[in-house]
Order: sequence, then structure tokens, then C-alpha cells
Amino acid sequence: MVGLQRWFLLCRIVVMLGLAGLLASGPGSVAVSQDQPPPKETIFARKILMDSIGRNMDELEALAASAKVDLTEGKDHADIVSVMLLAFPHLFPPATNQWKANVQRDPGTDTFAAPEVWTNYADFYKRAADAAELAFKASRVDDGAAFKDFIGQLRVACDSCHGVYMKKD
Repeated sequence: MVGLQRWFLLCRIVVMLGLAGLLASGPGSVAVSQDQPPPKETIFARKILMDSIGRNMDELEALAASAKVDLTEGKDHADIVSVMLLAFPHLFPPATNQWKANVQRDPGTDTFAAPEVWTNYADFYKRAADAAELAFKASRVDDGAAFKDFIGQLRVACDSCHGVYMKKD
């Protein structure tokens, strides 16, 4: 049952990202090719996904900070984060390597991903997979202390990845 739930969640995320791309495209948008969306749309889609991961992380950290953890809610949020982190690195095709320093950026469609994402993609991918595994483990615990520990590890994993692969400005 759990595997089926994760599959349905992944399907919903894929549909959400596809709809985000369609909404961002507008009537005058021209695709790069039949098999590749324009880079700005992919950047927008990954920003939406990261925002959703962030909102779920906020919930996880609030639950982990509470005296008595609501494991039912926490496990749901952790499972969602796990699935989203598995999808996340796939939203970094080479055409989206568009970081430019000292320019006015559109917060919706311009990237804050450092060029190191593409020069060290294997590490970036592994970090996302490792973080997804931590979230998955948190989604399967039956003990509040273990849940809190996994969420703490997940925060460290997220922050360390952002430290290497995200430009602040």
C-alpha cells in the first residue's frame, strides 16, 4: 500500500509540474523543441517544487520541535518530502544552467542554482537522493525521538546542499 501511495504522489507531482509549465507558457510561448520545455519554464517548475519541499520542511520542523510528535502527520509530510526530493534533481537539464552574477533576476523564472550543480552533478544528485532517504526513513519510524533525529539530519542535508549549490545573490 505504501508503495502505491508514493507512486500516486509522484504522479500528482508530475502532473502539477506539467500544469505549472503550461500556465507559465502563455499563448505566445514557443517551446525549444518538441521534447524540451523552455529553460525558464523548467526553472519555474523546480522553484514550485522546492517551495513545496520548504513548506513541508517547515511543518516537519515544527512537529519535531513539539514536546509530543504527531507521528501520523509527520510521517505524511516526510513521505511527501521524500518523493519530491527524488524528482527534484531531474529538473536541472543543462539548458537551465543560466546563473548570471550582478544582474536583476526575475524571482519566478531566473535561476539561483550555482553552476556547480552541472559541473558536479553526480554529487548534487547523490545529496538529493541521500536527503530523500532520510525523509523516507522519517516517514517510517514509530518513535518520536527517532523522528526528531531524522528531521534534524534532513535539515543538515538540505542546508549543506544549499550551501554548495545555491547562489544567494
